[in-house]
Amino acid sequence: MEIRTLRYFVAVAEELHFGRAAARLHMSQPPLSRAIKRLETDLGAALLLRSPAGVALTPAGATLLAEARALLDQAERVRARVATASTITVGILGDGSDRGAVRLAAAYRQRHPGIEVRIRETDLTDPTCGLRAGLVDIALTRGPFDETGLVVCGLRADPVGAVLRADDPLARRDSLEPADLAGRRWFQFPDGTDVLWRSYWNGGEPREGPVVRAVQECVQAVLWNGTVGMSPLGHELPGELAVVPLTDMVPSRVVVAWKEGDTNPLIRSFVEIARAAYHD
Repeated sequence: MEIRTLRYFVAVAEELHFGRAAARLHMSQPPLSRAIKRLETDLGAALLLRSPAGVALTPAGATLLAEARALLDQAERVRARVATASTITVGILGDGSDRGAVRLAAAYRQRHPGIEVRIRETDLTDPTCGLRAGLVDIALTRGPFDETGLVVCGLRADPVGAVLRADDPLARRDSLEPADLAGRRWFQFPDGTDVLWRSYWNGGEPREGPVVRAVQECVQAVLWNGTVGMSPLGHELPGELAVVPLTDMVPSRVVVAWKEGDTNPLIRSFVEIARAAYHD
């Protein structure tokens, strides 16, 4: 018995009419009738009672209908599991030109040439990149954030600096302390954003300022309004902006994160390759 033939039989058994079943299967009626006849011959039992009014299930047909439905459901589950085993969805936050991420992509592609890697880029309101919502298998992101229920592996620590307009008097300084920026407006993330994440990017202090969600919105807030923000050192920014190193600030960690208990071997391999890529 082929899966396709069982699907044909289920359609006829549920419609109790060859014409309607053929329309449902997007095929003509004669080959459908022949397929069911071959199935009956293979099984050595009549499955349907045919009459001008339509068809009815025999006891053997009713038994096969229940078994066929279970087999088709199992086939769908197998297909879904196989598809999952050959795909990994990665959430990414931040600078897509990060050299570590570029090396990671090349190394993962070399190690797993047959795996489809799906990328989901997220804005700055979700440091887990959709991990908690089940939208991704693993996140390549930055900390800190609430790690409850997650496994987090550090890859690199980047010093951070204050982002200012280039004509800001403080932009000429070699370094700044968070206290130097007291009273200045900082860009803010929306209410509901991870508390640890919001606090870190506000320099650990309560701040006021425009609400932003994306990197470009942060840049424009500084350009248009003279708003202050933070950025890892080394990120490319427009010439009209300056980044002055901030002392007494914990570096921004690049991390990979995944859900506790997830045993997907593609995740384990991703973490192993990421560690090597970010330490080259």
